[in-house]
Amino acid sequence: MIITLDAMGGDTAPQSTVYGAVWAARDFGIAIQLVGKPNRIATELAKHDTQGLDLQIIPASEVIEMEDSPAESVRSKKDASVNVGVRQVKTGKSHAFVSAGNSGGTFVASLFGLGRIKGIKRPALTTAYPTRSAHRICFLIDVGANADVKPEYLVQFGLMGSLYTEKVLGIPNPRVGLVSNGEEKDKGSKIIKEAYKLMNLAPFNFIGNIEGKDIPAGLADVIVTDGFTGNVIVKLSEGLPKGIMETIADDFKTPTTLIVGGALITTTVVAMYRTKIFGLTALLSGLLTWRKINEIKKRFDYREFGGGALLGVDGVVIVTHGRADAYTIRNAIRAAKQAVENDIVNTIKEYL
Repeated sequence: MIITLDAMGGDTAPQSTVYGAVWAARDFGIAIQLVGKPNRIATELAKHDTQGLDLQIIPASEVIEMEDSPAESVRSKKDASVNVGVRQVKTGKSHAFVSAGNSGGTFVASLFGLGRIKGIKRPALTTAYPTRSAHRICFLIDVGANADVKPEYLVQFGLMGSLYTEKVLGIPNPRVGLVSNGEEKDKGSKIIKEAYKLMNLAPFNFIGNIEGKDIPAGLADVIVTDGFTGNVIVKLSEGLPKGIMETIADDFKTPTTLIVGGALITTTVVAMYRTKIFGLTALLSGLLTWRKINEIKKRFDYREFGGGALLGVDGVVIVTHGRADAYTIRNAIRAAKQAVENDIVNTIKEYL
């Protein structure tokens, strides 16, 4: 299998992208094409042990920067790394394309370069989403490709999401929920109400409307929404665990007043450990609690999922975060590998 990676895409490229590619090539035993400026890629590759790994450099002289207009840049920068990467998939020289670069640029380049699957009105960007269960995730679609939608778009999002969740994530007969401001069928905007009616007739397991609180609870396996709302949900979810962890860390450092031996003292949890005000049992209890908190943090860490598939285009494309580190890139390549192995593009075509 050959996966093409936009080596110039992302806030810390090409350092993180090249490192992630080396990591993925070693872990998954696949060939990876690194698209971008050859000299910069070669310099980064020289920092790693690449013996026995199939890592190819595909030249691309231009980059679509984060501040660039997606449509204009895709048209004007023909030799941009995203354009070159998409062409590798289009011409059959690669099985999938992964980018942490300008997500709008990746979307436009994929749409122009690969085209839509026949019958699909709008491609949609997706992401895996953690739930309370340690062994189950859900699938959010759309998270940024379509800010404005029509009811029939949402139905197709549900269909593509259902197929991807079943084939790639291995969840049988996935439950599909529609994001609204209430569970009742008459809640939501005019578009949501019409989509609700259409989804009741659709060939997937539609369970009705779901509210924001139902997403992390794992009420549905596929969460359908427009790209504007989906993007807000994802960004809020990314910031919340970090904020909680920082708050806990701050509380450990915040001075606390205690009565010890009849005297009032002001100290912190950290200082209490160091001065043995807390005994060994309390110390071990605290360490175990902190370990569990870190396990939960990892479960909700977006880096674990790598990136989201751009469903509806005629090829496998994975879009990941601009601030992706090497571990995120490694996992994004894994996501591309899984989508190829499960032949998700042809599955959607056949179902349509």
